[in-house]
Amino acid sequence: MIQIFTNDDVIRYVYEETSAEENLLIEDALMAEPELMSFYLDTLEIKCLMNKIERTPSNASIQNILNFSKNYTPNPSA
Repeated sequence: MIQIFTNDDVIRYVYEETSAEENLLIEDALMAEPELMSFYLDTLEIKCLMNKIERTPSNASIQNILNFSKNYTPNPSA
């Protein structure tokens, strides 16, 4: 039986969401299908770049959270 893998399967493989058996089958497919291998390499690069992204909240967001926290009174009946 020929197993056909999709881009979604490759993404699951990159994020280690596949079983050991699936890993072997996907690795075989990557070696046999140049387009799938190209997608895999692109996905690895994108994952690496995404891991480097650092986001910081705006000062306004931080101030809103601090103001809410300062004015928060817990519900004693809960």
